[in-house]
Amino acid sequence: MRIALVDSGIGLLSTAAALRRIRPDADLILSMDPDYMPWGPRSVPEIVARALAGARAVLDEQPDAVVVACNTASVHALESLRAELEPRIPVIGTVPAVKPAADRGAPFAIWATPATTGSPYQRDLIDRFARGIAVTPVACPGLADAVERADPAAVAEAVDHAAAHTPADVSAVVLGCTHYDLVSDVITAALGEHVTLFTVADAVAAQALRRIGVSPQPDAPRTGGLRVYASGRPAQLPEAALTYRAGVLLTTEVAA
Repeated sequence: MRIALVDSGIGLLSTAAALRRIRPDADLILSMDPDYMPWGPRSVPEIVARALAGARAVLDEQPDAVVVACNTASVHALESLRAELEPRIPVIGTVPAVKPAADRGAPFAIWATPATTGSPYQRDLIDRFARGIAVTPVACPGLADAVERADPAAVAEAVDHAAAHTPADVSAVVLGCTHYDLVSDVITAALGEHVTLFTVADAVAAQALRRIGVSPQPDAPRTGGLRVYASGRPAQLPEAALTYRAGVLLTTEVAA
């Protein structure tokens, strides 16, 4: 079993780690795009082109599924990826956990990149799933970049900025960028333990398995391999990835 994940950078680590936990026998192929990251500020045609390039770069690996482990790429490029790859290769997108957060019936916030925060896509999610609930969109300038660089001071500054713009009455925050998952402990420390964080890595991993018709088997042999591509070139996992638990999990559980 081979599952490819596409993102501009190391935001895909949380979903890759979730896949490793539930199918340790699966080969994971990580396709990142350091030459063109971040994708968020780019035009929609550029985002589509980069996401397609990331997927095409791993097709020789014969993946059984492609996971778009990036909110921005899922917003803009999922349709194009599915048009090119499906039904031969299932393509799984990443959607912020607005619905489960709204199901609580209480005010919540959505932390996302500035581009996503103001997007029609996010407004549509709120209109569809959280009508009548107080939802506060919180832009997090610089947070994804700081996570990508594994810069603790910059992460703390960006998190503190977002926390200051999060209403005190919210008891839940939806993390609308996969990079943010990697610093969930920092976010919880800033917001307080009473605030529940909603992430989607586990749900996306489970959906990927469903799409290829297999079940979770967390007790399967730990034989899964790991391959990394950087803007189409075979590469190693970036050093910054190893500062996060998800990155360590992927490297320590790779087959010898």
